[in-house]
Amino acid sequence: QNPGGSVKDRIALNLITDAEKKGLLRPGMTVVEYTSGNTGIGLAMVCAAKGYKCIIAMPQIPTFKERYIICRMFGADVYLSAPAKGLPGLKDYVEELVKGNDTYFLANQFYNEANPAIHYETTGPEIWKQSGEKVDFFVTGVGTGGTATGAGKYLTDMNPDCKVVCVEPTESRVHLGEAHSPHGILGIGAGVPTHFLTNLAPDQPLGPGPRGHVSEFASCSTEEAVSWVTQLAAMEGLMVGPTSGATFKVAMDVAKRPEAKGKTIVVIFASHAIRYTDHPLWKPMMEEAAKALPKPPNLSKDANIILWKSSD
Repeated sequence: QNPGGSVKDRIALNLITDAEKKGLLRPGMTVVEYTSGNTGIGLAMVCAAKGYKCIIAMPQIPTFKERYIICRMFGADVYLSAPAKGLPGLKDYVEELVKGNDTYFLANQFYNEANPAIHYETTGPEIWKQSGEKVDFFVTGVGTGGTATGAGKYLTDMNPDCKVVCVEPTESRVHLGEAHSPHGILGIGAGVPTHFLTNLAPDQPLGPGPRGHVSEFASCSTEEAVSWVTQLAAMEGLMVGPTSGATFKVAMDVAKRPEAKGKTIVVIFASHAIRYTDHPLWKPMMEEAAKALPKPPNLSKDANIILWKSSD
């Protein structure tokens, strides 16, 4: 179960419980993390349940509104960084913040082995069981790289012929050795190669082709991701976030390959779309809603019974 609304909930719980078992996190301490948001929400939720204070650091970007609000509702403090500083700047700030302060625990999702470990222990086995022990392709986005590293390793252990396909934004194909540029697929494509995936083959240069148990790195543009998210909601009843649009697009590309005929393709939908109402994918609906639900409302007793039809 992912009660906070994303696949990051399970790593958040494991980051906390693993630290407790190791004596790194004790009552009265504060959990600190830098994040694009979903792990921050998971950590804020777990900290609220366990009684820890929590500080979440994320970029000051308007599309992070829901992340900010949800973290605050769970009682966490939220520090917002200058977007131009990127992930490296946010990382440096948080590491300096916790340095020498023994009341702070840095969850460190990008480097903490408790991240891929929980995907190996739970996500992978759940997929394997629910797919009837048949997975030929596993498609997942690259945020921290934890899902591809953990669940991907489990699935290739179960089926050595399983192909693990990692998805990056077309605008930020850093694992192929290309430059990062801004994009709108929130949750993946932080702009730097991930520790977990890099370490699958530490002596291998970044570039196309396999890396450890990962078979390939594919990509999807922001425009394509938004298009697929819209189609999944309207045609399949699946209300998913931008990264899910990206992974589904790549899964469809994989499904078109001759070698994929008759094969089982599993794709990760990491989060719910309702968490992204300030994202451009919601723009048409937000504009329509602003017209449909005026402020103040029409409270006249003489008004027509129906004031708005979305079909008109």
